[in-house]
Amino acid sequence: MSSPRSGVLRRLRSRAATTAATVATTASRLTGRGAGGMIGGLVANAIDPSIMENLGRGRPAVLVTGTNGKSTTTRMLAAAVRTRHTVATNDGGDNMDAGIISALLAGKDASHIVLEVDELHVPSVAERLRPQALVLLNLTRDQLDRVGEINKIERALRGAVMANPEMLVIANCDDVLMTSVAYDAPNVVWVSAGAGWIGDSVSCPRTGGHVVREVDDWWAVKPLPDGRTFRRPTPTWTITDDGLSSPHGDSALDLKLPGRANRGNATQAIAAAVEGCDVPLADAVAAAESVDNVAGRYSTIRLGERDIHLLLAKNPAGWQEALSMVDRSADGLVIAVNGQVADGEDLSWLWDVRFEDFEGLAVKAAGERGTDLAVRLTYADISHELIPDPLKAILACPTGRIEVLANYTAFRDLKAALQKETTRG
Repeated sequence: MSSPRSGVLRRLRSRAATTAATVATTASRLTGRGAGGMIGGLVANAIDPSIMENLGRGRPAVLVTGTNGKSTTTRMLAAAVRTRHTVATNDGGDNMDAGIISALLAGKDASHIVLEVDELHVPSVAERLRPQALVLLNLTRDQLDRVGEINKIERALRGAVMANPEMLVIANCDDVLMTSVAYDAPNVVWVSAGAGWIGDSVSCPRTGGHVVREVDDWWAVKPLPDGRTFRRPTPTWTITDDGLSSPHGDSALDLKLPGRANRGNATQAIAAAVEGCDVPLADAVAAAESVDNVAGRYSTIRLGERDIHLLLAKNPAGWQEALSMVDRSADGLVIAVNGQVADGEDLSWLWDVRFEDFEGLAVKAAGERGTDLAVRLTYADISHELIPDPLKAILACPTGRIEVLANYTAFRDLKAALQKETTRG
């Protein structure tokens, strides 16, 4: 049993952590060293390791995780929950401990919490925040040098689900790995959100048995150790070409964001808002439809006589989806790739992406690892020009609409460069 003195010390430590974090965040922004999304959390956690738990105590929390779509789904879900409650959320995409703490500090007076969480951090964050709901999007290969093999992540997420039996799980039943994570959860809502990339789910993560796919169904040929067949669960929420179907009724869905993957993200966000936060279906749909960009992704920037449309992709599944969104009638295409720690230094995944023929487009390969990309484009028989600086690559394209597809740090740095150029102009 803790003494009154220890309780006072904990409160003083928490107050000191909060004050120091506020000072650090403000200084970071004023000096232009960053947006402050990380530094405050780093400082607060160093002073008070229990700060995340303290900030989250007593507030309903929903976590969103998966390889792709975390930021978009979180933005839509936060918008939906905000129709009924105040919300603390990490809308800048900082989804590890420091970023989460910073978001909780910034929204310390909000009644509800909606967070995107890096897959590796879900077990520890769930242990500290005890969320009322967890949204499971998809699992595919990502940064092998940081994350490791996806079956390892599946086991970690499955452990987090089993450690929180009261938690509502909103899971994509079209994704074999996320289905395995949620398969034994006592409180699960199954959503058919689609699975555009299936190259990483050809076998059952629990038995290694081959997975057979047939139209909208899939199953593993080898039974689970308890004799059950591991098979696609029947969804109660489904995305369709026209809208979505749910136990609460059908609804049209007219998103501002492009691509079928975002329709799946929206369906899971809406399901989480309705089933986990008691938001009416119509309000949740309207909120998802209102989202028009996510931290600059999908945005268009005017620079001189060029309209530059920005797309972000970080792994094979994300690149394949983003490639399908590229406007083939554009006047130019810049593909930019870096290989920094935040991107993953291993770019061998470039060979898994089915780069298509961009006939008639002026294609530029750019980024710090532009040469790696240029080799891949050469083998894909795509005519291109290597210009390492993404901004110079854009300016080398014809005037008009320019499509830009970039991975994480290339996207971040290019966005800053474009903002600087537009301000100068």
